[in-house]
Amino acid sequence: MRTYISEKQLQFLYVGIEVHYLVLKWLNYHQQMYLVNYSLDNCFRALCCKGPPPPRPEYDLVCIGLTGSGKTSLLSQLCSESPENIVSTTGFSIKAVPFQNAILNVKELGGADNIRKYWSRYYQGSQGVIFVLDSASSEDDLETARNELHSALQHPQLCTLPFLILANHQDKPAARSVQEIKKYFELEPLARGKRWILKPCSLDDMEAVKDSFSLLINLLEERDFEPSRM
Repeated sequence: MRTYISEKQLQFLYVGIEVHYLVLKWLNYHQQMYLVNYSLDNCFRALCCKGPPPPRPEYDLVCIGLTGSGKTSLLSQLCSESPENIVSTTGFSIKAVPFQNAILNVKELGGADNIRKYWSRYYQGSQGVIFVLDSASSEDDLETARNELHSALQHPQLCTLPFLILANHQDKPAARSVQEIKKYFELEPLARGKRWILKPCSLDDMEAVKDSFSLLINLLEERDFEPSRM
């Protein structure tokens, strides 16, 4: 038995199909717009609503060493200061030395004979120690530097702090090697159980100097995570 559809019914059918098509098209359009807006919103949040980066930790350090060891020159180079303006420190100076993961507030103390006896007055509040020595100095000056380092390593306010010991002026012909310095300064028996780093350095290789400071920052960060002692 055949079923006949009238022209009027056929028109209604066409209208229904057209309406259905338009509804699907409208839904598809709004779905696409929603996805576009959602993506744009995510991009906007990622770019504009991320917030400022967390502040870099700051550490207070004391930098000691005899006059002529090169403390001021090394710190000035780390701060990108002009070498023409470098003047040997006679009393003390403070520099904020920036690194990618930390800022080191370094209190540099003058190394003259009449100033070294006052070093200990500036130790309070220090979180780490930088000791710079002239690896090409005379035997007398090297002996003096050795005594000063021993005194610092055993000082009550410094003995638990990490030390960065820089054997400077390695570019000079008379420079002693790190192994010679370690043996002469008796670092292995004296500093056993302490956290210290001995590295060669010179102004000709500031990248190596920065790497040495990065190692010191690692020791400072490790100290932050140590459980406090009651």
